[in-house]
Amino acid sequence: QVQLVESGGGLVQAGDSLRLSCAASGRTFSWFTIMAWFRQAPGKEREFVAAISWPGGSTYYADSVKGRFTISRDKAKNTVYLQMNSLKPEDTAVYYCATGEGSLLDVRYENWGQGTQVTISS
Repeated sequence: QVQLVESGGGLVQAGDSLRLSCAASGRTFSWFTIMAWFRQAPGKEREFVAAISWPGGSTYYADSVKGRFTISRDKAKNTVYLQMNSLKPEDTAVYYCATGEGSLLDVRYENWGQGTQVTISS
Protein backbone atom coordinates (compact mmCIF):
# COMPACT_ATOMS: atom_id res chain seq x y z
CA GLN A 1 0.00 0.00 0.00
CA VAL A 2 1.21 3.47 -0.89
CA GLN A 3 0.22 6.58 1.04
CA LEU A 4 -0.07 9.80 -0.95
CA VAL A 5 -0.25 13.32 0.50
CA GLU A 6 -0.90 16.31 -1.76
CA SER A 7 -0.03 19.92 -1.01
CA GLY A 8 0.37 23.25 -2.76
CA GLY A 9 -3.19 24.12 -3.64
CA GLY A 10 -4.64 27.56 -3.10
CA LEU A 11 -6.45 30.56 -4.54
CA VAL A 12 -4.75 32.46 -7.36
CA GLN A 13 -5.74 34.72 -10.22
CA ALA A 14 -6.07 33.73 -13.86
CA GLY A 15 -2.67 33.71 -15.52
CA ASP A 16 -0.82 32.85 -12.33
CA SER A 17 1.12 29.68 -11.54
CA LEU A 18 0.97 27.02 -8.84
CA ARG A 19 3.04 23.95 -8.08
CA LEU A 20 1.38 20.94 -6.50
CA SER A 21 3.35 18.28 -4.67
CA CYS A 22 2.49 14.69 -3.87
CA ALA A 23 4.66 12.90 -1.32
CA ALA A 24 4.52 9.11 -1.43
CA SER A 25 5.38 6.67 1.33
CA GLY A 26 4.90 2.99 2.02
CA ARG A 27 5.52 0.23 -0.48
CA THR A 28 8.59 0.65 -2.70
CA PHE A 29 7.89 1.65 -6.29
CA SER A 30 8.30 -0.97 -8.99
CA TRP A 31 9.54 -0.81 -12.57
CA PHE A 32 5.92 -0.42 -13.71
CA THR A 33 4.80 2.34 -11.35
CA ILE A 34 2.89 5.22 -12.89
CA MET A 35 2.05 8.35 -10.93
CA ALA A 36 -0.61 10.76 -12.08
CA TRP A 37 -2.69 13.80 -11.31
CA PHE A 38 -6.45 13.92 -11.70
CA ARG A 39 -8.91 16.70 -10.92
CA GLN A 40 -12.58 17.02 -10.14
CA ALA A 41 -14.52 20.23 -10.56
CA PRO A 42 -17.84 20.82 -8.78
CA GLY A 43 -20.62 18.87 -10.45
CA LYS A 44 -18.26 17.12 -12.84
CA GLU A 45 -16.62 13.73 -13.00
CA ARG A 46 -13.00 13.22 -12.05
CA GLU A 47 -10.76 13.70 -15.08
CA PHE A 48 -7.20 12.76 -15.95
CA VAL A 49 -4.64 15.60 -16.03
CA ALA A 50 -1.15 14.15 -16.40
CA ALA A 51 0.91 11.01 -15.73
CA ILE A 52 4.56 10.11 -15.40
CA SER A 53 6.41 6.82 -15.49
CA TRP A 54 8.26 6.58 -12.19
CA PRO A 55 11.35 4.72 -13.42
CA GLY A 56 11.83 6.35 -16.82
CA GLY A 57 10.16 9.72 -16.50
CA SER A 58 8.04 9.54 -19.64
CA THR A 59 4.99 11.78 -19.47
CA TYR A 60 1.48 12.03 -20.85
CA TYR A 61 -0.98 14.94 -20.66
CA ALA A 62 -4.62 15.69 -21.21
CA ASP A 63 -5.13 17.98 -24.18
CA SER A 64 -6.70 20.62 -21.94
CA VAL A 65 -3.44 21.18 -20.03
CA LYS A 66 -0.80 20.34 -22.63
CA GLY A 67 1.71 23.17 -22.92
CA ARG A 68 0.63 24.74 -19.62
CA PHE A 69 1.18 22.00 -17.04
CA THR A 70 4.32 19.97 -16.41
CA ILE A 71 4.50 16.77 -14.36
CA SER A 72 7.83 15.72 -12.87
CA ARG A 73 9.19 13.52 -10.11
CA ASP A 74 12.02 13.55 -7.60
CA LYS A 75 13.03 9.96 -6.90
CA ALA A 76 15.15 10.88 -3.89
CA LYS A 77 12.16 12.54 -2.23
CA ASN A 78 9.52 10.07 -3.48
CA THR A 79 7.59 13.10 -4.65
CA VAL A 80 5.75 13.96 -7.85
CA TYR A 81 5.01 17.55 -8.85
CA LEU A 82 2.55 19.32 -11.07
CA GLN A 83 3.72 22.73 -12.25
CA MET A 84 0.69 24.66 -13.46
CA ASN A 85 1.23 27.80 -15.51
CA SER A 86 -1.15 30.18 -17.26
CA LEU A 87 -3.96 29.03 -15.02
CA LYS A 88 -7.54 29.55 -16.12
CA PRO A 89 -10.79 29.67 -14.13
CA GLU A 90 -11.75 26.33 -15.71
CA ASP A 91 -8.75 24.76 -13.98
CA THR A 92 -10.56 25.22 -10.67
CA ALA A 93 -10.97 21.79 -9.08
CA VAL A 94 -9.80 19.47 -6.36
CA TYR A 95 -6.57 17.92 -7.60
CA TYR A 96 -5.77 14.33 -6.67
CA CYS A 97 -2.54 12.37 -6.85
CA ALA A 98 -2.77 8.69 -7.78
CA THR A 99 -0.47 5.78 -8.40
CA GLY A 100 -0.78 2.40 -10.03
CA GLU A 101 1.02 -0.23 -12.08
CA GLY A 102 1.15 -0.52 -15.85
CA SER A 103 2.06 1.74 -18.74
CA LEU A 104 1.23 5.39 -19.33
CA LEU A 105 -1.83 4.59 -21.42
CA ASP A 106 -2.91 1.42 -19.61
CA VAL A 107 -2.83 1.61 -15.82
CA ARG A 108 -5.17 0.87 -12.96
CA TYR A 109 -4.84 3.54 -10.32
CA GLU A 110 -5.16 1.87 -6.94
CA ASN A 111 -3.87 4.47 -4.50
CA TRP A 112 -5.26 7.98 -4.14
CA GLY A 113 -4.45 11.01 -2.06
CA GLN A 114 -6.98 13.13 -0.20
CA GLY A 115 -6.89 15.97 -2.72
CA THR A 116 -5.91 19.62 -2.65
CA GLN A 117 -8.17 22.50 -3.70
CA VAL A 118 -7.09 24.77 -6.53
CA THR A 119 -9.23 27.84 -7.17
CA ILE A 120 -8.59 30.26 -10.01
CA SER A 121 -10.32 33.64 -9.93
CA SER A 122 -11.03 35.56 -13.11
